Amino acid sequence: MTDAAIRSYRPSDHAAARELWVELVSEHQSLYGSSTGSGSGSADPGAAFEEYLTRLDLSGLWVADSPAAGVVGMVGLIMSGRIGEVYPVVVAAAHRRQGVGRALLDHVAGQARRRSLSRLTINPESRNLSALRALHAAGYDVLTAVELSMELRPGSSDSPAEVDLMGLRFRS
Repeated sequence: MTDAAIRSYRPSDHAAARELWVELVSEHQSLYGSSTGSGSGSADPGAAFEEYLTRLDLSGLWVADSPAAGVVGMVGLIMSGRIGEVYPVVVAAAHRRQGVGRALLDHVAGQARRRSLSRLTINPESRNLSALRALHAAGYDVLTAVELSMELRPGSSDSPAEVDLMGLRFRS
């Protein structure tokens, strides 16, 4: 179990949180072998973190603060009416599988309950099997939407996994 405490984001966390954002973008790029993901379209993927902080629908941002390592994870809550979206949730690679992500997810769910939200959603990357398993274990077990895409570039159909959904086969 983690020794990291979950607390509200502070301006002094900016550099560490921006670094976590860059790590998240890098992971998305490695999953898809391209520049997809949050803020990856620019030469500085961390620049999207600056934009994220200015969102008017950002209701809260929390960090996992380890006594030994400092900020090792973060989670945000975006609100739209009575529905909350968890975005982002990221844990530094060196601190994964230690309960940090689960602690962040539990915290944001508690915050959503305190705000009397009716639903909490999260949109993980379909190729991130470890994230999907962790989210399912944390209670995210209701499938509410499916986003499909069509690859338009030749040679971009390289896919590591296939998924059966309601009798249809999809590449991930």
